Amino acid sequence: MNITAIYPGTFDPITNGHSDLIERATKLFDRIIVAVAENPGKGATFNLDERVSMAREALGGLEKVEVMGFNSLLVEFVKENNASVILRGLRAVSDFEYEFQLAGMNRRLAPEVETLFLTPAEQYAYISSSLVKEIASHGGDVSAFVHTKVMAALSDRIG
Repeated sequence: MNITAIYPGTFDPITNGHSDLIERATKLFDRIIVAVAENPGKGATFNLDERVSMAREALGGLEKVEVMGFNSLLVEFVKENNASVILRGLRAVSDFEYEFQLAGMNRRLAPEVETLFLTPAEQYAYISSSLVKEIASHGGDVSAFVHTKVMAALSDRIG
C-alpha cells in the first residue's frame, strides 16, 4: 500500500523539531509532503516562498520528502495530492486541545482522511518557531534549534 502523509504548518521558520518529526515519519509512510501554509493572518516573518525554500534546505537530505506551499483548505490540499493522512506534532499537553479540535473538523470535512499525531524527540519537545524567533530577535544563539541556512536567514531578517 502506498501511503502519503501531509505534514502541514506555517514553518516560520522550520525548526530541528519539525525536521526530527519528518525524518521519523519517513519510516512510517511511503511519501511525506511538508505542506507550508501561506496563512497571511499570522503575520509571518518570512513569506511563503522563503519558508518553502528554507524547508527544502533543512530537509534536503531526506528521501521520500517533498516540500510544497499551499493556500487552500488543508483537506482540499490533502485530496489534491492523493494523501490519506494528516500528520501533526504534539509537543505538550497544551497543544492537544487545539489539535484535537482541528482533527475533528478535518474528519467532518473529509472522513476518508485520518489524522495521526507524533511527539517530538525529547531534546526538541520545547522548541517552537515563536521561541526561536524571539531568541534570535534578542541576539541569542539559535544554532541548536534550526538548520544553518535557517539561522542565517533569521540573522539577516531579524538580527
